[in-house]
Amino acid sequence: MVYNVIGIMSGSSLDGLDIAMAELTEVRGKWEYVIKAAECLPYEPEWVAQLAGATALPAGEYLLLHSRYGHYIGQKVLQFIAQHQLEHQVHFIASHGHTTFHMPAEKMTAQLGEGAAIAAVTGLPVISDLRAMDVALGGQGAPIVPIGEQLLLSGYQYWLNLGGIANISANLPEGFTAFDICPCNRVLNALAQELGREYDENGALAAGGLTDKPLLEVLNALPYYEEKWPKSLANEFGTGTVLPLVQRSRLSVQGKLNTYTHHIAIQVAGAVAMLQQGHAPAEEQQMLITGGGAFNGYMVQQLQAQLLPYNVKVVIPDEQTIQFKEALIMALIGALRWRQERNVLSSVTGAQRDSVGGALWQS
Repeated sequence: MVYNVIGIMSGSSLDGLDIAMAELTEVRGKWEYVIKAAECLPYEPEWVAQLAGATALPAGEYLLLHSRYGHYIGQKVLQFIAQHQLEHQVHFIASHGHTTFHMPAEKMTAQLGEGAAIAAVTGLPVISDLRAMDVALGGQGAPIVPIGEQLLLSGYQYWLNLGGIANISANLPEGFTAFDICPCNRVLNALAQELGREYDENGALAAGGLTDKPLLEVLNALPYYEEKWPKSLANEFGTGTVLPLVQRSRLSVQGKLNTYTHHIAIQVAGAVAMLQQGHAPAEEQQMLITGGGAFNGYMVQQLQAQLLPYNVKVVIPDEQTIQFKEALIMALIGALRWRQERNVLSSVTGAQRDSVGGALWQS
C-alpha cells in the first residue's frame, strides 16, 4: 500500500511549523519512505507570542486560540500544497499540533491546533491528538517518535533528537525504549535572543564562552535526571525551571551558552550510561542525531567527546532528515492510525498497552 501523507509538527523551540509530504510504502510489514516536499515555515512574531503564552490564558481564550491555530495550520497546508503542486495527491494529514499542557501524572496532555479546523480549511481528512490515547492509558505520551525510528530509520542503536527538548530512543536487548533527557534548544535559543540572535548558529557563541563549573553542578543536580524511564518533560521545565537557574548566573551570555551546551552533552551521556547498565557494548554503537541541534557543530563536538567512554559514535544524516524527521514520523503515525494499527509503544511510554492514537476528522 502507498500513502501520500502530509505530516505536521510544531516543536517546543517555536522556530516554525514543519510540514513534510511523504510517500509511505508498506509491503508485508516493511515500510519505506520518500519525502516529496518539506518546509519549515517560520512563525510570525505574533504567533510565537501567542503559542508561548498559551498556558497562561483563561479557558475560553485558550479554546479560541486552539481553533484559530487550527485554521492557521490549514491555511499553511493549502499554501504548501499549491507551492509544491501537490493538488489531488494528498490522501490525508497527520498533525501533531503544538504542545501546551502535558501532565501525564494527571492523565492529561493538550496540543493546540484543532483537527476539525484543519479539515474544514483543507477539505482533507485530518488525524490529530496523537498523544491523548497513550496518556489516557497511563503512559507518558512521549516520546512518540520511536515507532517511526523502528519502522523507517532502523540500523542504529540510539536515536537522539535535539529539538526544544532533547530526547533519546534506544534499541535494547529487552526492547525499544525512549525518554526525554533535558531541555535543549528552547533554553539555548532564549539565551541567544538576549544578544539579538534568533539562535546560536553552529554554536559559535557558546564556543567563545567559558564553562562555569558551579552552574554546571547546579544544573546536573536537578532531580529529574536521576529518575528512571519512562519519563517525559513539559516545556515549562525548560522555561520555568532551567532557564531561570541559568539567567540568575552572573556569567556572560556566551558563558551561559557554553555551560548549558556542556550540560546537554553530559546529560545525553548520562542517559546512554543509564541505558547501557547491564549490557555495556563490546563493539562501537551508532547514534543518529536529528533536530535543529544537529546543525550546532560545537554541541555535536561536545556530545562526541562525552560519548567516547561509552563506545558510541555520533552520526549526522542528510539535512532533510535532520530537519524533518519528526514531521515524517507524524505522517507515519497518521498512516498507522488510518490502518488502525498500533502507533504508540507502551515499552517507551509506560502505558498499560500499545495503542492506536489519534482522532480522525473528515469534513
